[in-house]
Amino acid sequence: MQKKDLDKLKSFVRHFAITAVAVYTVNPDADWKALIAGAVAGVVGPAIRAIDKNDPAFGKVADWVEVEIDKLAKKSAKKAPKKKA
Repeated sequence: MQKKDLDKLKSFVRHFAITAVAVYTVNPDADWKALIAGAVAGVVGPAIRAIDKNDPAFGKVADWVEVEIDKLAKKSAKKAPKKKA
């Protein structure tokens, strides 16, 4: 499993859990169907990001952004002054 796919899965699980807790907190007497429905609704946001090809976290742009960030990090590491002993 690629890192990007694992990040997507973590995002789905995180939003699912947060929304389930929120639904339960608001209505502790809710049946399990209401909890599942609310939690599934919470996954809509990450799902939209996952299918958006221009999303900077998960889309096609993410690979390019990651490469550019790595380049900048390497440049700044070379320019950083070394500590004197």
